This record gives sequence, structure tokens and C-alpha cells, in this order.
Amino acid sequence: MVVLNRIYTRTGDQGTTALGTGERRPKYDLRIESYGTVDETNAAIGMARLATAASDPTLDAMLSRIQNDLFDLGADLCTPETSQKPEWEPLRILQSQVDRLETEIDAMNAELEPLRSFVLPGGSAAAAALHLARTISRRAERLMVELAAQPVEVVGDPALKYINRLSDFLFVASRYANRQVGGDVLWVPGKNR
Repeated sequence: MVVLNRIYTRTGDQGTTALGTGERRPKYDLRIESYGTVDETNAAIGMARLATAASDPTLDAMLSRIQNDLFDLGADLCTPETSQKPEWEPLRILQSQVDRLETEIDAMNAELEPLRSFVLPGGSAAAAALHLARTISRRAERLMVELAAQPVEVVGDPALKYINRLSDFLFVASRYANRQVGGDVLWVPGKNR
């Protein structure tokens, strides 16, 4: 259980922060950047939910589950795998969470017309916010892949799959949100030449 009695601890005043293992790393460390960007994705989804809460309770419920999953992902990234067995079982993203995203993507996509052009971010407020969350999640994915490529760092396969599927989910969710306002805003190549 998490208990937060004090919000400021002053332990980060010298530019370091603690991982779940207690190890301190610089705040610019790639692992810190990775889970910080996952947190940023979560905040962007929270903004999107301002628009989905009243307009689409089904989509909003999916986004609520994703927000909780993103805290799981942050906990996963915050507690790197080491050769030493921790005193507790670290929280890890599971394949079942990836599978749920795929099921929800397929269900939403089944209600949409096939795309014939690239989509511009926009349309409804919900769709625009979901596109922003999508681009932030793509940055989180790039950072996580870079972290996983480091010789001494480990990022679990389910975590990498989850962040990859999340951007797909957010893309389809933006299209799903736009179906209520007449559809997607499509790119027209060379339109303003």
C-alpha cells in the first residue's frame, strides 16, 4: 500500500531520484525519462477524459483502465530487474493487459470505416486530446526501446508490447470519438500548394 504523508522530501534537491529498488539515479537518466513520459501520457489521457466522460461512457471506461495500467507500467519501469531478488514481488505489466488493449482496439475498429487517407489530429475535442496522448505515448515507447537497448538495462517484453499497443489504441480511439462528429479530418496531400 502506498502512503504519502509528506509530498516534499528534499531528497531530490541534488538532481537525483530513487528507483523502486532504492537506487538513486540522476533525474535525466533514461529510465527516469521513460517512466516520466509514461506519466505524461497518463496526464494527457486524463485531459482526453474530460471530453469522453459525458460523451462516451464506454470509451471513458477503457481510458480509465488504461490510466491505471499506466501506473502499473510506471511501477514496472521504476523497479528494474536485477540479479538480486527483491524483498517483494515487483509489479510488472502482464500479457493479459496487452491482450485487453488488442481486444478493445478490434472492437472499436469494427465500428469504423476503413481509412483511405492519413488522419489529421483534430475533429472533436476528445479526438484531438487522444491524438496528443498518442504522440506522447509514442515518445514514451521510443525512450523505452532505447532503454531496453542498453547493455545493463532490462525492460520486459509485455511492457514494450503494452506501450506499442497503447498508441494504436489511442489512434483508433480518436477515430472512434470522431464518428460522433461526422468522421475523421483527412489529410489532403498538396492541398495548399
